[in-house]
Amino acid sequence: MHFNILTIFPELFPGTLGAGVVGRALNNGIWSYDAINIRDFAINNYGSVDDEQFGGGAGMVMRPDVLGAALDSVKKPGRIIYFSPRGPRLTQHMVREFAADAGAVYTLLCGRYEGIDQRVIEEYDIMELSIGDYILSGGEIAAEVFIDSCVRVMDNVLHGGSDTTANESFEIGGLEWPLYTRPSAWRGRNVPEVLLSGHHGNIERWRKQQSDDITKERRPDLIKEK
Repeated sequence: MHFNILTIFPELFPGTLGAGVVGRALNNGIWSYDAINIRDFAINNYGSVDDEQFGGGAGMVMRPDVLGAALDSVKKPGRIIYFSPRGPRLTQHMVREFAADAGAVYTLLCGRYEGIDQRVIEEYDIMELSIGDYILSGGEIAAEVFIDSCVRVMDNVLHGGSDTTANESFEIGGLEWPLYTRPSAWRGRNVPEVLLSGHHGNIERWRKQQSDDITKERRPDLIKEK
């Protein structure tokens, strides 16, 4: 899988993507990226990529001529994604769909300032995508979130493969149950006896009940989506 990342801060990549299992997958060639500096396509010697809004209003807008030139420089753009609060919210189901094709190519447009000119979205049939109901200072963090979530579910990335991700939050239709490890007693807090019993049937029932209770309490919207 390959990602073209259009940004005015190419030095931010790979960032956290260069560490852990995703970083190892990068080194192993399971995924790759190109960080393309949008300022290389600026209209003047000052590296300007933005201008005032037509119609007035606070905040600058990234210019269509600059972004168009940057996008045109990508020989194989694949699906173009712009991170925006106007887009559908990224879900684990969507992540699975994005990651289904190991040879897929995605071009990730990282906006800054107030946003990008609408004509760019229309000209390139860009998909807008949100990673949550909050505002970031730019799309670079959102791009890292998107890449990390897609790469980690690819084959040969996580130890244990699909078995590792199968029981995670959202994969199970709700939130994950509490997790415990050694020591069995810590600061007066003990691991639930059922987890020490060796009775797999009881353990599975306990985990399901815990998942259901936590989901109902913290994310009842997930129950409605089932």
